[in-house]
Amino acid sequence: MEQVVEYLPLLAWLVAAGVGAGLMAGLLGVGGGIVMVPAMAAVFQIIGMPDEIIMHVAVATSLAVIVPTGLSSARSHAKRGAVAKDLLIMWAPAMVIAAFVGGVTAGFYSAQVMSLIFGVMAFFIAVNSVVPIQQKLMGNLGDSKPTHSISAAFIGYISSLMGIGGGSLSVPTMTALGRPVHTAVGTSSALGVFIALPAAVGFIISGWSVAGVPAFSIGYISLPAMASLAIGAIVFAPVGAMIAHKLSAVLLKRVLAVYLLIVSARMILKAIGG
Repeated sequence: MEQVVEYLPLLAWLVAAGVGAGLMAGLLGVGGGIVMVPAMAAVFQIIGMPDEIIMHVAVATSLAVIVPTGLSSARSHAKRGAVAKDLLIMWAPAMVIAAFVGGVTAGFYSAQVMSLIFGVMAFFIAVNSVVPIQQKLMGNLGDSKPTHSISAAFIGYISSLMGIGGGSLSVPTMTALGRPVHTAVGTSSALGVFIALPAAVGFIISGWSVAGVPAFSIGYISLPAMASLAIGAIVFAPVGAMIAHKLSAVLLKRVLAVYLLIVSARMILKAIGG
C-alpha cells in the first residue's frame, strides 16, 4: 500500500503526459512513441529516477503502449483494405527479428547513446517531413524484395531503440520504393505491432535484473506508467485529430517539424552533456 501511495505523484504526471501525447499524436498525425518517450523521460527525470535507466524505461514502456493501440489502428486500416499483404510478408520477418535484437541489446547501450539515437533520428524525421530526402536517396533503388527486407530490418532495429512504431520511417520508405501513400500508411500501422511486441519482449529480457527500475515493472517496462499513458493517449488522441481537421495541413507539417527539432536538440544536448 505504501508503494502505491508513493506512486500517486508519478501517476498524476504520467496521466498528464499521456494527455499531451494523445493530443500531439492526434493533432500532428505522428505515432504516440515519438511523443511519449520524451514526455516520459522528462517526468522520470523530475521524480528522480536514475539517469542511466530513464531512456531505457521510457522506450520500453512506450513500446508496451504501442502494442494495443497499434493493434486497434491496424484493424481499422485492414477493414479499409489499406494493408498490403505482400509488403507484410516482405517486411514482417526481418522487422520482428531486428526489433527483438534491438530490445535485447538495448541493455548494452548507455543512456547517452539511447538519447543520441533518438535525437539524431528525430532530426532526420523532422527534415525529411519537409524536404523529401529519403525520396531522393531511395527513389532509384526499385521495388525489390532485398531492398524491402533490408529497409525493414534497419527500421525495426532503430525503432525498437527509439520506442516508436516506425511509421515515420516506414511510410516514407515505402512511398520512396513506389507504393501509394495510403497503402504505406495502412501497412505501416500493422507493422508497428511487429516492431513493438518483439522489442518489448527484448526490453523485458535486457532489463530483468537491472537495479533502480521503478516498482511494478517487468524488466524495463513500467506497468503503472504504461496504464497511465495509455488512458491519457487513447482518450485525447481523437480530440487532437478533431482539432487537426480544422487546421491547415501545411501548418501542421511545419508544427511537426518544429516539435521534432526541439525534441531532437534536447535529446542530443542531453547525450552530449551527460
